Amino acid sequence: MDNKTTPTNNHGKQMRSVAMGAAFLMAMAAVGPGFLTQTATFTGKLGANFGFAIIICIIMDVVVQLNIWRIIVVSGKRAQVLANEVFPGLGYLLSTLVAIGGLVFNIGNVGGAGLGLNVLFGISPENGAVIAAVIAICIFIVKNALKAMDRTVQILAVIKIGILIYILFVTKIPFQAAATHAFTPTKIDFYSIVTIVGGTVGGYISFSGGHRLLDGGAKGIKDIKYINEGALTGITLASIIRIMLFLAGLAVVMEGFKLDPANPAASIFLHAAGNFGYKFFGLLLFASGMSSILGSTFTSTSFLDYAVNERTTALFKKYRNSIVISFIVFSTLIFYFIGNPAKVLVLVGALNGFVLPIALCILLVAVRKKSIMGKAYHHPLWLTITGWIVIAFMAYASVDTLFELF
Repeated sequence: MDNKTTPTNNHGKQMRSVAMGAAFLMAMAAVGPGFLTQTATFTGKLGANFGFAIIICIIMDVVVQLNIWRIIVVSGKRAQVLANEVFPGLGYLLSTLVAIGGLVFNIGNVGGAGLGLNVLFGISPENGAVIAAVIAICIFIVKNALKAMDRTVQILAVIKIGILIYILFVTKIPFQAAATHAFTPTKIDFYSIVTIVGGTVGGYISFSGGHRLLDGGAKGIKDIKYINEGALTGITLASIIRIMLFLAGLAVVMEGFKLDPANPAASIFLHAAGNFGYKFFGLLLFASGMSSILGSTFTSTSFLDYAVNERTTALFKKYRNSIVISFIVFSTLIFYFIGNPAKVLVLVGALNGFVLPIALCILLVAVRKKSIMGKAYHHPLWLTITGWIVIAFMAYASVDTLFELF
């Protein structure tokens, strides 16, 4: 009896650990410098009305992540492989869209980590970016790199939440205004919704958890429980951090203070807690940059893996470290010689919002194919219906945003 149950118990323990690793990777990949910039920018622009966009974002996050993680893990195939099976060549298009968005975001991630070290220690942002890049590369090339990555993003998550708890403690939070406008907004801004949804579950971020689960050995219907645990934990974590930052920013804005458009997130901390708060912002920015470097690099490079058998899997693993190092080095060099694309961090969030309906559409088509998913799996009807609603909404909102921008 014991001999029969031990493997199952071991599998459950391993999968729960992998699911939590996937949850933190997804959440911390989302909570990068762009996340801080986007949240602060729209809080300054929309005030309490931005709460409505956050609620819509959370609902969409749940639908998107549960759909994408389930389809990837149950099929046992990466998103780009699934896309190629839906229509030959479609996977290469998806990989290109995700990799470009991930690379541009990673330039901001490296730059954000460098700026964080600049605030903390006064070193130049460029040299700070180099230090951050070296740390990230070391994490990826050590033995048991996936475990090292998981532990690192978990530590960074604790740092971020701790800092935001302190900032909320020293500010007067307008809870009533936030709650009222979150459910009855006086203004709805599609650009803000597209951008923060794209920044939380768009582009590479929506696939980070699913691909991490695959790398951890999750596969098939038997692991759906761990898919749900990981996805919901990741969404909850990212949402808590966004709400905390929104409330801190709203407190500052409602006091009549105008956020600095050049660095809106920093001005929240500076106004709330003076120079001490500014130093805390530096630590938050460094932690956010580092966690997003890890998430962006892991997921973007995973889209180059088209392995469908043991031989091709071994080949990709052989060159993976070289690909990872090249991705980080290239991002750092662009930042070092060109500078931090601050406005790009918001625009790329919108770009990822465009990628989301395309990617989700591909996977919802794939889930209907028994040749891909197997005969035993039946995708929940509520996930299919809400998935198509999200596709329709994001497609409409993205087009509306495009007209606004141009």
